[in-house]
Amino acid sequence: MKDKTKWMSRVYLILVIFTFGIVWQICSDKGIVNELFFSSPKKVIADFIDMFVTGYIFPHIKITLYATFVGLAYGIVLGSLTAFLVGNNKVLANVLEPIFVAINGIPLLAIGPLFVFWFGLGIKSKIVMAAINVFFRVFFNMYEGFKDVDIQLIQTLQLMRANRFQIIMKVILPSGIPWLLASLKTGVGAAALGAIIGEYLGSSAGLGWVIQTAGGYYNITRVISCVIVLMLIMFLLDRIVSWIDRKALKWRPTIDK
Repeated sequence: MKDKTKWMSRVYLILVIFTFGIVWQICSDKGIVNELFFSSPKKVIADFIDMFVTGYIFPHIKITLYATFVGLAYGIVLGSLTAFLVGNNKVLANVLEPIFVAINGIPLLAIGPLFVFWFGLGIKSKIVMAAINVFFRVFFNMYEGFKDVDIQLIQTLQLMRANRFQIIMKVILPSGIPWLLASLKTGVGAAALGAIIGEYLGSSAGLGWVIQTAGGYYNITRVISCVIVLMLIMFLLDRIVSWIDRKALKWRPTIDK
């Protein structure tokens, strides 16, 4: 039953995309939509294929993915460590939590120029923006996870004369694993977003730069082609993270039928 539902969902998804493409193409052919602003499926598909056949898009994908993965790694490590320290220290929590909430409320696009100014137009500023975008998502997820630790388990270990280190290793850290994996799932998109924003603000390569440059020349076909590339990349990354989540949390009960 579960496999049948999954396959039917995929069939419906393909049908929706296919129907949308047909309607879009018909509207373009009949002049209902202006191709200058919306292009057409035929042009987008042709441009999409051309980018890959000529190899034009590969260096830009490589740069964006590099900034995404490095920023993701930094963001997860720093976010997890900070959440652990703050979640287990009430003084730090009272001092840092409101500061992090305030900073997290600032759009990355607003403070992005500062990072470009501090770290230059190269890959460093993109990695920093990706890392910061991931950091806050991981921090708040993990922070809630560490605060949600089962007190009864801790009290039980204390009755058994477990020391602080044993409580951390046996209860606190294991309880944070599901929250960490949830952070990874949202963090991948956040890292890509940070890298793309960095490329928008100042760069000479990367998918964000290609989109920004194409938009400047009113090449809507190239913009849509690159957006599709980003969507495919994010879909693949999400599948990988979901696979990791299933393997790491086999013990977790599921509601799938």
